[in-house]
Amino acid sequence: MYRIGELARHFGIKADTLRFYEKEGLLAPSLRTPAGYRLYSEEDKNRLHFVLRCKRVGFSLKDIEELLALRVSSCEVSCREVKEVADAKLQDVEERIAELERFRHSLKQLSDACCGGQESAEHCSILEALDGKLLTAENNAR
Repeated sequence: MYRIGELARHFGIKADTLRFYEKEGLLAPSLRTPAGYRLYSEEDKNRLHFVLRCKRVGFSLKDIEELLALRVSSCEVSCREVKEVADAKLQDVEERIAELERFRHSLKQLSDACCGGQESAEHCSILEALDGKLLTAENNAR
């Protein structure tokens, strides 16, 4: 059995993280001592390892909760059901990457349009573009 601090140290996380996961229903101590100390079993340790690996690959707490339920009932669910959770996360990541690429492109255009000189920013092209004062190709097309 592991005390909360021991388990936290084993995974290089804070005890508060374990308490948070407990509050969110992702982890629960197997036992409590008469003094109220949490005690975690080897299975609890394995469950925490699963949760942390899920977090590392980008799953949300809601996703992890769903994956834990699938893990517990793995004999009764299909791989397709598990794959659907992973595929939904993959789609979300791809959409976020596309959005970040749009941000990158827009920021690059703003940066490239600015002289970056030491003069006053009173007529800075970045500020003017963000204020909507500069005509863009999008505005010209209207």
